[in-house]
Amino acid sequence: MYRVSPHIVQFAWALSAGLVLATLWVNLDSASYYDVIEYRLWAPHLPSVLALAKPIFSLQFITSQGVMALFIGLIAKELWEALVLSHGALSGRHRRIMPLGAVLGGALGAVTVWLAIPNTAASLYDLGPLSGWSLPIGSDVVLCYVFGTWVFGKGHPALHLLLLIAIAFDILGLLGIAVTSLSQWVQPLWLGLSVLALLAIWRFSSRHAHPGASEIAHRRAALLWPYALAGFVCWLGFVLSGLPGALALLPLIPLIPHAERSFGLFAEAEDVLHDPLNRLAHLLALPVTATLFLFGLTRGAVDLQSFGALTPQILAALWLGKPVGILAGAWIGLRLSGRPMPKGVSAFDLGLIAILLGMGMTVPLLALDTALPAGLPGDQVRAGLAASLGFGLLALVLARLFGPKRAQG
Repeated sequence: MYRVSPHIVQFAWALSAGLVLATLWVNLDSASYYDVIEYRLWAPHLPSVLALAKPIFSLQFITSQGVMALFIGLIAKELWEALVLSHGALSGRHRRIMPLGAVLGGALGAVTVWLAIPNTAASLYDLGPLSGWSLPIGSDVVLCYVFGTWVFGKGHPALHLLLLIAIAFDILGLLGIAVTSLSQWVQPLWLGLSVLALLAIWRFSSRHAHPGASEIAHRRAALLWPYALAGFVCWLGFVLSGLPGALALLPLIPLIPHAERSFGLFAEAEDVLHDPLNRLAHLLALPVTATLFLFGLTRGAVDLQSFGALTPQILAALWLGKPVGILAGAWIGLRLSGRPMPKGVSAFDLGLIAILLGMGMTVPLLALDTALPAGLPGDQVRAGLAASLGFGLLALVLARLFGPKRAQG
C-alpha cells in the first residue's frame, strides 16, 4: 500500500486532545466551559430584509460553521479525486459497486434502526418522528484510520478500503445535514451569492486551466487566491442563507484544477504535487490540525450525567444497524459486480472494517446543529457518540484474538 500522509494522524490526535480536554472541563466546571465556548465575540446587525439568519460569532460558531469547512473540503477532495482521476479508488464502474453497496447499506441500516426504536424522548422534548435521522450516517475518517492502523497494521490493503468507505460515509452524512437544513428555512438571496462565486470560479478555471491554454493562462490558473476568495464568498452565502457554513466548500472542490492521476487517499506523495487543489490541501494541514482540536474542544464535551434515552438509540444505530448494513451492502455489491474482494482483504477484514465504521464522532457532531434541538437531547447523543469509540477497541481485541498474524502488526 502507498504511504498515507502523516497529517491524518496529527488530525486524529488533535481531535482527541480537544475531546478529552472538553470532557474534563465540562465535568469539573460546566459553567465556565459554556461561558468560554459560547461567549459572543461579534453579532453583526443585519437588516431582516437582507438576511433572517443572523450569525452570532462565538468560538463554537467560528469552529463548527467556519473553519471546519476546511476539514470538510479536504475530505471532499479525496472522494472527488477517487471518482474522477486515473487510478482513483472509484475510477472504474466495477470498482465502485462494492464500496457503494457498503455505504448505502450501512446508511440504510443505521437510519432504519434509529427510526425503528421507540423514541421515548420524542414526547418529552417535542421531537418529530423523523428527528435525528441523519445523525448515525456520518463516521470519523481520522479516528477510523488511527484505529485501523492498530487493528490491521500499517500498509495493510484493508486500510485503503476503510478510508474509502469512511470518507464516503462522511460525505453522505454531510449531504444529510444539507437535506435537513433545506427542510427548514433558507434565504435564496444569499444562496445566490454562493452560486455567483461558483460560476465565477468555473469561468476562471475553464478559461485558464484547459489543456490548450497558453503558458500565461496556465500560470494564472495556478494562482491560489482566486479559489480562496471564491471559497470565502461561497461560505458567506451559505451562512447568511441559513445553510451550514461547514458545507460551503463542497461544491467548490470539483471546480479547482487538480492532478491528472490519483496516488491514493490522503497519499503522502500528493504533498509535492503542484496543481492548485493539492497545493491548497498542503497549505491547510496546519490550520486543519488546529481546527480539529478546537472542534473537539467546542463540540465534544461529554457530560457524564447526560446519558439518557437517546444514548442507547444512537448506539444501536451505530453498533447494530450500520455494521449489518455495511456487510449486507458489500455482499450485494460483490454479487452484482462479479468481482472478488479487493486484493489482500479477507471477509474477516471486511467484518473488522464494518465494526470500525460503527464509530461516529466528527460528522455526527456537526449534524447535531440541525438534527436535534439544543440542550439535553444533543447531550444524550453526544454521550452515545463518545461511547461508540469503544467499537474501535472491540475491533482491536477481535483482531488480536482471531485475526491472522499480519493483522497484529
